[in-house]
Amino acid sequence: MPLSVAVPARDEERYLGGCLESVQGVADELLVILDPQSQDRTAEIARSLGARLIEVPFVSFAHLRNQALSLCQYPWVFFLDADERATPELCGEIARAVQEEPSQEDPDAVVGYWIPRQNFFFGRPVRHAGWYPDYQLRLLWKARAHYPEVQRVHEVVHLRGRAGCLSAHLLHYNVDRLAEFWAKQRRYARLEAETLLGKGVRARPRSLLGQPVREFWRRYVGLKGYRDGWLGLYLCAAMAYYTGLAYWHLIRMQRTVSAD
Repeated sequence: MPLSVAVPARDEERYLGGCLESVQGVADELLVILDPQSQDRTAEIARSLGARLIEVPFVSFAHLRNQALSLCQYPWVFFLDADERATPELCGEIARAVQEEPSQEDPDAVVGYWIPRQNFFFGRPVRHAGWYPDYQLRLLWKARAHYPEVQRVHEVVHLRGRAGCLSAHLLHYNVDRLAEFWAKQRRYARLEAETLLGKGVRARPRSLLGQPVREFWRRYVGLKGYRDGWLGLYLCAAMAYYTGLAYWHLIRMQRTVSAD
């Protein structure tokens, strides 16, 4: 069956070309969902590689993916981020997987596939601290997939059916510039706080210390981040900072809500 590949993008001129080229052999439709605030050559690159370009204002990542599901032409949809690459082995597995059409009558039909993802930070692969194999549920039968929009960041798709698992890897070139890395952390921390607020999570001043310490211990010790050397230490500390920043935003949001 034909396959749509959907790529959300904003100011991704450095990465988008390689992303789209990695799936040209398997995609029957390339759809780039462009943030209207994008200011670089993202749109030009997408068009030059034959992608269909749709502008969707950013509300949340979950909203963006739901919009993409509705805009894709074909029933199987493979989501990629601009800084990700599908290996030839993964493209082959996807091509075989989408030959099957899930039975509409079977509630246990396979309607999605998990894909193992290898993360790279500053050009180096990370194999611990929860970063590997970092399974992503990205190949979806769109009629039976939906992203709950209460989750503003790190969105999770809900399937009406079962998910299978592929074995070939998705490659994620996370960041290679410090300024880019920390800008991303700050943006996502605020979205995480909005998600926590929507779920009714209550933060207290002690959360600003307790939650980051807990997150660092979980990743560095529990998930063996120490085995990635200095990079593991740096990333675990960064995730602790991210957690603390999210709770700081949450406390400020709670105070605003209480004042109203």
